[in-house]
Amino acid sequence: MHQLVLLRHGESEWNKLNLFTGWYDCDLTENGLAEAFEAGDMMRDAGFEPDLLHTSVQLRAIRTATSALDRMGRLWIPVRRHWRLNERHYGDLTGRNKAETAEKWGEDQVKVWRRSYDVPPPEITDANEFNPNSDQRYAWMPPELIPRTECLKDVVARMLPYWYDSIVPDLASGHRVLVVAHGNSLRALVKHLEGISDEEITELNIPTGIPFRYELDEHFRPARDLDITDRYLADPAEVKAKAEAVAKQASGG
Repeated sequence: MHQLVLLRHGESEWNKLNLFTGWYDCDLTENGLAEAFEAGDMMRDAGFEPDLLHTSVQLRAIRTATSALDRMGRLWIPVRRHWRLNERHYGDLTGRNKAETAEKWGEDQVKVWRRSYDVPPPEITDANEFNPNSDQRYAWMPPELIPRTECLKDVVARMLPYWYDSIVPDLASGHRVLVVAHGNSLRALVKHLEGISDEEITELNIPTGIPFRYELDEHFRPARDLDITDRYLADPAEVKAKAEAVAKQASGG
């Protein structure tokens, strides 16, 4: 069996402020850092010892991964980072408060932008003070490759090549792989692994800071048919509460 654990970063500064973050690079809150350490405890207690790490190039994922591995005494393992594991680019919603955006555009419209599979938000403009596209970590990329907005369908399209070209070969080589990324890049990967429909994926909410584990067969598909809530390395009540909190963010509830 191939061993894979997925982990969404801990609470970020903009999670706490209820802002659309996307490609904007913010750090963890103190609570988010605590979640990262606890994630390391959960993996250790579950007997999962990763020997290779994949992350996005965004600080909140990198900080979470480093903190979790530090807790496990495994800071020494090899690391691969790639922009294809970045959070979804939220276009011109970047930096906007989710509840205020819902008040302006209506909760139904904001839910379409946040959760629909193939409807992206408006493209980011140069006037947006939080536009992340000129960040130096993307300076090497052809301009046409850098998104100005994304829907989940776009994230699936840019994430899957990395899954097939980088993560799958590491799993095939026998590595126990930890992937630390973001709500939407992980939703994209879970959609692929679980075969979730375009309609059903809109209701999947991945909580911060709780690892979930896959045992994959020779075709790199889940070896056991489990509900995703049964894959988390935490108490189901905690998982449910944190997932519901994610779902309520657009309304500020």
